[in-house]
Amino acid sequence: MGKATGFLELERIEEGHEAPRSRLKHHKEFVIGLAPEQASAQAARCMDCGIPFCNSGCPVNNVIPDFNDLVYRHQWREALDVLHSTNNFPEFTGRICPAPCEAACTLNYNDDAVGIKSIEHAIIDRGWSEGWVVPKPPDHKTGRRVAVVGSGPSGMAAAQQLARAGHDVTVFEKNDRVGGLLRYGIPDFKMEKHHIDRRVSQMQAEGVVFRTSVLVADLPKNTTVTNWATETVSPKALMQEFDAVVLSGGAEQPRDLPVPGRDLKGVHFAMEFLPLQNKANAGDQPTDQLRADGKHVIVIGGGDTGSDCVGTSNRHGAKSVTQFELMPMPPEQENKSLVWPYWPTKLRTSSSHEEGCDRAFATATKEFIGEAGRLVGLKSCEVQWKDGKMQEVPGTERVMPADLVLLAMGFVSPIGSILEAFGVDQDGRGNAKAATEGEKAYTTSVPKVFAAGDMRRGQSLVVWAIREGRQVARAVDAFLMGQSDLPR
Repeated sequence: MGKATGFLELERIEEGHEAPRSRLKHHKEFVIGLAPEQASAQAARCMDCGIPFCNSGCPVNNVIPDFNDLVYRHQWREALDVLHSTNNFPEFTGRICPAPCEAACTLNYNDDAVGIKSIEHAIIDRGWSEGWVVPKPPDHKTGRRVAVVGSGPSGMAAAQQLARAGHDVTVFEKNDRVGGLLRYGIPDFKMEKHHIDRRVSQMQAEGVVFRTSVLVADLPKNTTVTNWATETVSPKALMQEFDAVVLSGGAEQPRDLPVPGRDLKGVHFAMEFLPLQNKANAGDQPTDQLRADGKHVIVIGGGDTGSDCVGTSNRHGAKSVTQFELMPMPPEQENKSLVWPYWPTKLRTSSSHEEGCDRAFATATKEFIGEAGRLVGLKSCEVQWKDGKMQEVPGTERVMPADLVLLAMGFVSPIGSILEAFGVDQDGRGNAKAATEGEKAYTTSVPKVFAAGDMRRGQSLVVWAIREGRQVARAVDAFLMGQSDLPR
C-alpha cells in the first residue's frame, strides 16, 4: 500500500499544535491538521504488510490500507468514500479517538506507527471543505417508525443508518442540544461542537427528527425534571407509538469516593464541572458554573475525563492542578514483543498534562479536610499492591491544600431508572443485557426494545459507540423488514 519503500524512507509526521501558553487563553481546538502533502507522505508509510492488523484494531473496522493508498495517490474523494463506508462520523474519531488502530499497525512492532488518526482527520476535514459531505436521503420510505433514546455517537449513528434505510426516526435527548456526552462531556478544546451541528443538519435533511429537552422516564406527578429537560415522555408511550425503540444513552453513573469529608462544599463529580463550561462556550450563561480560578485543584482519576478536568482547570486559571492515579506509574515504553497488536499499558501524557499538571501515581485519598463546611485540604497516602491487595505505604501520609476536588474515576453504568422504566434486564454491572451476535443481536429482554453503546457495554470509547450504533441499526432494520442490507 502507498509507496512500497515508504516506511523505510519516511518518518512519521505528527500533527501540529498551538503553543500551550497561547491555547490556554481559549477553549477552541488547537491541533493543526496535516497539509495535503504531509498527509500523502504519512500515508506513503503504510506497508504492504499482508495482514492489516490495523483493520481489526479499529472498532469500526475502517479499511485503513485502502484509504491510505488513496491519500498517497491524492484521490481524496475516493478516500472519503472508503472512510464513510465504515464510519459515520470520522470528524469525531479523527479528533478524540485514542487510535487503537495505530497500536495494531504492523510498522508499530519495531518502528513508529503510521499516523492513521491524522490521515483520517485530514480526509474528513477536506471532505467538508470541498462540499463532498452531503445528505443521503433514502430512495423509498418503509413506513416503519423507530425511536432512538439518547443522541450521543451511538444514537446518532443508529439514527442515521436507520433513516438511510427508509425508516422514520425520532431521536429523544434529555439535554437541550444534541450530542449527549460527546457534547457535554468532551471539552471544546478537544472537539468543537460545530462538528456535531453539521452532522445534525445533514441527518435532518435525511429525515431524522430530533426532540431535545425531553426526558424518557416514568416520573411521579409534580416531579421536577432535571438535566435541562422541559418535558417527559413515558416508555409506555414510546412503545405504543413506535415499531422499535433503541436505548443508546451514555454511562452517566459516576464512581463515587466515600471517604470522610465527601459532603464538603468543593468536592464534585467531573460531570458537574465539564458540561457547564461547554454550555458557557456555546453562549449560555449558567448561573451555577463551577470555576477553578485561583484555586488549588486536585483531580482524582488518571483517565481521559481526569485529563479533561486538568485542561479545563488550567484554562480557568487554577493556582495549581494535581492529578491522582491509584495505580502505579506504568512504563514509558511497552514491551511490544509481548503486547503488540493489542492496546498497551504505558505512560500516556495528554496535551492537558503538557499545559501544566503535577501527577501523583499510586496515591489514594484518605480524607477531605474542611473548615466551616468548605473544602480546604486533602489527606492522601501512597499505596502499593501486595499479595493482591492494596496497602498503604507507612510514613507517606501528607496533607495538601485543596479548594476544588474533581472526582473523575470513571462511570459504573448508565442511569438505571431508564432501564427499569422499560423493564429491561440488566447484567451484573447494571448495563442493558443484550448480546452482539446472532438473530437476537442487540435485543433486550423486552420485545422490540434494543440497546447499544454505553447503555449496553458500559463506559467506553466514542469509536465503540459508533460501531454499536451501526450494528444495532442493522439489527433493528432486520427486525422490521425481515432482512437488512445495512453494513455492520
